[in-house]
Amino acid sequence: MGLLACLVGGAGAQLKPERMYFGVDKRIIVKVSVPESFGEAELMVRLHDPVSGEVVAESAAAVGRADLAGLLPVIWEEKSERTRLAQLYAGDVAVGAPLVIQALVTPNTAMLVDPGTMEPSSDPRAAVVFEDDRLPALAARGAAESAEREVTYSGVRVYTDRVVVVETNGGEIVFRMRPEAAPNTAFNFLHLVGGGFYTDVIVHRVVAALDDGRPFVVQFGDLSGTGLGGPGYMVDLERSTLGHGFGVLSMARGTDPNTNGSQVFVCLSRAGTSFLDGRYTAFAEAVSGADVIRSLAAVEVGAGDRPVDPPVVRAYLRDAPAFPERRTALWEMEAVIEADASADDGDAGR
Repeated sequence: MGLLACLVGGAGAQLKPERMYFGVDKRIIVKVSVPESFGEAELMVRLHDPVSGEVVAESAAAVGRADLAGLLPVIWEEKSERTRLAQLYAGDVAVGAPLVIQALVTPNTAMLVDPGTMEPSSDPRAAVVFEDDRLPALAARGAAESAEREVTYSGVRVYTDRVVVVETNGGEIVFRMRPEAAPNTAFNFLHLVGGGFYTDVIVHRVVAALDDGRPFVVQFGDLSGTGLGGPGYMVDLERSTLGHGFGVLSMARGTDPNTNGSQVFVCLSRAGTSFLDGRYTAFAEAVSGADVIRSLAAVEVGAGDRPVDPPVVRAYLRDAPAFPERRTALWEMEAVIEADASADDGDAGR
């Protein structure tokens, strides 16, 4: 299976798009199939909000080729910038991985600016600011014609939802993509993984804890192993709605905010990485492998936070589970544990 076919629809997909890109108001052709074990069960396609799980729209379906935009006209009626998930159901049972439906819109770019003037700056104290924040500030003092950036909606990107399995010397970590949080960054990572980029790549940087003891990050994704390499291109910083926390996967970059590529880091705690929110792009979350993450953080390091005996990772794609079967993210479980611990400490002090 080629890379494009791998990303558009996997072997186990029950909703498979005919291609990946569809222009605005065009037919979105998909193939609908179900295992024979479901017999004559009534088929439905439901459009879910990935965060709340809300059913945005639904329609009866049938095996064969179908126009997803015809089944779910809200896709073109709303022309929403939000990423949605289309899930097939046979009776009450969700079947196969959902389809990710990502809007193709003008990106909200970021740059380094002087926080006082909002003008571009190369000063080390410059702030990372997105256009949605910069333009209103400029317009307020008459330095910009409009407080809003111009956004063009071109269509949608449609592909089968995937998880990324990262194999390490000590076990595997499964990451769920969060395309609704950072769609272009999540897709770039899937593209690299599907192309075999993360094959026998070392973990080149481990900062088990900051100077104050807060757990920080584990970093990999450089084929050169130097910490300076990448995929041969750069990706703009993307504003993410996913906060950094234990098991969250985020893009590493240089001083320039738009130097993202292939290097990623796994967060070791919310306490140690929350300050990265808005400055780095978090795009995925681990749903298993907590002990593996902690074992990577525990390796011996030398100068420059480089492991003395660097762990090796290999990443590959696997169809995501059906939307209702998604597992809880590790950062959510850690938050519950931390809240319970805080409560226990409070009770002990009474």
